[in-house]
Amino acid sequence: MLRLSNTLSGRIEPFQPLEPRQVKMYTCGPTVYDFVHIGNLRTFVFQDILKRYLRHKGFGVFHVMNITDVDDKTIRNSEAQTIAQLKTFTDRFTQAFFEDCDRLGIEKPDRAVHATDHIDDMVALIRQLQSGGYTYEKDGSIYFRIESFEDYGKLAKLDREGIRAGARVDVDEYDKQDARDFVLWKAPKNGEPRWETPLGPGRPGWHIECSAMSMKYLGETFDLHCGAVDLIFPHHENEIAQSEAATAKPFVRYWVHGEHLIVDGEKMSKSKGNFFTLRDLLDKGIQPAAIRYALQSVPYKRQLNFTADAVRQAEASLQRLQDFRQRIETEALPRGADHELQSGCKAVLEKFEEAMDQDLNTAQALAAVFDWVRQVNTALAAGRVHDGDGSAILATMDRLNRVLPLWESEDSRLDPRIQSLIEQRSRARKARDFALADELRNRIFDLGYLVEDTKDGVRWKKR
Repeated sequence: MLRLSNTLSGRIEPFQPLEPRQVKMYTCGPTVYDFVHIGNLRTFVFQDILKRYLRHKGFGVFHVMNITDVDDKTIRNSEAQTIAQLKTFTDRFTQAFFEDCDRLGIEKPDRAVHATDHIDDMVALIRQLQSGGYTYEKDGSIYFRIESFEDYGKLAKLDREGIRAGARVDVDEYDKQDARDFVLWKAPKNGEPRWETPLGPGRPGWHIECSAMSMKYLGETFDLHCGAVDLIFPHHENEIAQSEAATAKPFVRYWVHGEHLIVDGEKMSKSKGNFFTLRDLLDKGIQPAAIRYALQSVPYKRQLNFTADAVRQAEASLQRLQDFRQRIETEALPRGADHELQSGCKAVLEKFEEAMDQDLNTAQALAAVFDWVRQVNTALAAGRVHDGDGSAILATMDRLNRVLPLWESEDSRLDPRIQSLIEQRSRARKARDFALADELRNRIFDLGYLVEDTKDGVRWKKR
């Protein structure tokens, strides 16, 4: 059974959704004021792994992700004065975010919901809180009175005696543990986009956005809410307060938070020159698959140190796996099957699941995969792998790949153009036209492939 670290209880717990075999999952998406950095992407990769593994375990998953396209940051960076101007700015970075996700193999949510499309839902939720006596108004803004919600602080484990009763905060983000009444609806400011609503003119605060949108699509109580650890307070704490105050029901059953990423042992900072977006890394010639591998190689609850050495190791590991797949696909295997190899396919899936069931221990899961690859390579060298084994091995690889992308399953098939050049080169070598063979080898290299002449014939691989 899958066990997850639940921030709310502070324990690793068996995961059991409200509805049998059906999971309702909400993840905090990007604030689209700039390109996301690799620390953000680590969080989105861990959420992707969780969703993939739930489906591997036989659960149906309905995944909703928000797009924060109105808050302090988007307005500050866009300098937009109208809603239309703001949308033009944020649409650019929304598109860039999903392009980055595609490059890293992060599956799209079932619903990606934009804050600016749900202003009416936020207004309705604020009015519900007003009717319950949880709010007050000051200078055209509406605040949530945290003193009115008895359980405030239960997610972040705050000391209620340290709460600054009656102190207000207007900004969306503020110091950790500095608990103060937070803004639900912001009075209009000169030069900012605004909406005309029954609450008066203005715009929503950041925290109300996720509560309104998650409950709209997943219900007043749902299974999973994920994000990075820096969202525990104030964002997720405030989500709980306003949601449970409005409904008098538990908001989320499992809160799952991923740890931070650091670079070369230090926090990312533009002033230190160690602040990277995915585009920065791609410009350095690093392959997306290697970045994904590095991000998923360390369990999500542990801090990840992103280094050049880690990326090189990721590239080497991926190449080893890709070479392994190519051998299974291309070698002429004798007919038949080996009982030990068939059992090994079942065993690696069992060990993989044992590791992933323990709070998504990706490091142990990968270790199980490499142990299995080593065993199969030994059998290949001994001539013990048959065509029936090859089919079982490839099917096992595809099952593993659906959880932790490791192999380029479809792209690993050789491009017909490359196949033609390899055949031409083989004919040239047989005719002892080595100058032509070398020229063809260079053309194949320029198209992104290496060819190797072995005692078993010609092998190819992507470079």
